[in-house]
Amino acid sequence: MTRAIGLFLASLFLSTIASSSKMSGVTEARWHALNASVNGRLHIAKPFALPCFSRYDNVSLAVDEQACRAIQANYTSPAFRIESFSANMMVEYETCMSTASGCLLDSTDPQGTLATDGTSCDQGDISPYYIDIGLASDIQTAFQFSKETDVPLSIKNSGHDYLGRTRRRDSLGLWTHNLQEISYHPQFVPEQCGGSHRAITVGAGVTFEQVYAFADENDAMFIGGYAQTIGASGGWMMGGGHGVLSPSFGLGVDRVLEIKIVTPDGMLRTANACQNTDLFWALRGGGGGTFGVVIESTHLVEQRIPIQVINMTFTPTDTNLQEYFEILVNTSAQWGSEGWGGHINHSPPGIIYVNPRLSLDEATASMAQLTAFAKLNNGTSVIETLPSWLPFFTQFIVEVEAPVGSPKVLGSRLMPLALFESVEGRSRLVTHLLNQTAERGLPYIPVTTPIAFNYTPGTTSVTPAWRNSLWNLSNGPVWAYNSSVAEIRATLVSLHDFVHDQLTALAPDSGAYMNEGEIYESNHEFAYWGPNYERLLAVKNKYDPDGLLDCWKCVGWKGATHFPCYLTLA
Repeated sequence: MTRAIGLFLASLFLSTIASSSKMSGVTEARWHALNASVNGRLHIAKPFALPCFSRYDNVSLAVDEQACRAIQANYTSPAFRIESFSANMMVEYETCMSTASGCLLDSTDPQGTLATDGTSCDQGDISPYYIDIGLASDIQTAFQFSKETDVPLSIKNSGHDYLGRTRRRDSLGLWTHNLQEISYHPQFVPEQCGGSHRAITVGAGVTFEQVYAFADENDAMFIGGYAQTIGASGGWMMGGGHGVLSPSFGLGVDRVLEIKIVTPDGMLRTANACQNTDLFWALRGGGGGTFGVVIESTHLVEQRIPIQVINMTFTPTDTNLQEYFEILVNTSAQWGSEGWGGHINHSPPGIIYVNPRLSLDEATASMAQLTAFAKLNNGTSVIETLPSWLPFFTQFIVEVEAPVGSPKVLGSRLMPLALFESVEGRSRLVTHLLNQTAERGLPYIPVTTPIAFNYTPGTTSVTPAWRNSLWNLSNGPVWAYNSSVAEIRATLVSLHDFVHDQLTALAPDSGAYMNEGEIYESNHEFAYWGPNYERLLAVKNKYDPDGLLDCWKCVGWKGATHFPCYLTLA
């Protein structure tokens, strides 16, 4: 055990640990024993930006100038943040929103001193201890520790988390980022099953940037998400997992062949179509953070093939927005059937779509109306063939990496195909888009539903609304790093009302993508899982009989009182 760990255990982290009766009740000897049992992988978790502050929990300390400069230079970098247990991409979950306490810099000016001068850095919602998971036995030890001490657990992978499910105040964190194994299988046979598949196995911490390059090297194409630092085996996959190739190749849950997981009852299990089938079904849509800790997952991959890409931009005006939205709404059903997927962007205004099914000539003809619109509205429309997914990913994702480090939440609703198939439905959608633009700015719309994928009903546990929808209509407000509780609440209330009064009203019988859901979704059981919730709850209770895992509005959620850093809307 390092001297730092020893000193930390001796002090029990002062006020932070003292704030939790469950943690303060654990003896120093018990923490030492836990650290020894995981071979020294128990660590102290301090706030990500602490080196820049001269006060911590209202106690003076020296600023670490060298560490602070590195944090300031990389504060909005996903690649930098992913290497820290204490960092999230959406930083409100590094704070305690209910008290507006935390340890944030100003993402618009990380070198500025206004955020740190005279301000105390606080622990926020960050676990004071975490285990850097290296082996399945580390997770088994953590579950046993939680059962014996009543200290809650939380599970963190990459930190891409719009709902805060990777954080829980005064919990013992389990960090899976360093499970980095990756392997290619020309003929993968799931355990106890027949038949082989071309597949790639990824450890829980492997990111999409890693697996996309690895797949390309093996003449394969991995169907995944749109941000390079998302973990391929984490909450993205377990919550559904959408991407721009999903219209043709399905959601992440449709691609999984096998999952290795430690369940809260302490067992290391293999879940696939031939064993632990109830768990396999639940993990493919039931969400991360509640059924266990995934060690690795194996995914079906496609042959490396050329794809067609359209990158269209235009200059919005008061006179052309309605025509633009009408083109999108009136043509989306056709585009969906042809296999187009992508994003309707707000900055710059336009679309980036991909298609693995059409030829260049077919793609050009399919997008002719949109191209003509762009040329008449001070825009551009480039349609081209790229040799494989990796060049698209490099050009359109890696090279234009979106900054992180700001408080940001999302609210979304799946828009069913039926809305696009009637005159009345299309009119309602266009009207909504015009109103949303006027009130909240141009929309950002992932067009990533598996509308053209041949799905076998009942094989996954996500809401069935995914299967008959075209758009994932959303909104993502932000607030300032130093916002008050009242200001944060006002932003969250506004988003909640927007999702309920506008998005849900557009499609009341549809559902939502749980990984991009609204924090205070009124009926999350139906929105995220539809008719599957009761079955999911039964699976949860079977493998977690002691209720060791709990996270915000997950399957089996025990309620808001267990999560004091979420503020109330009333």
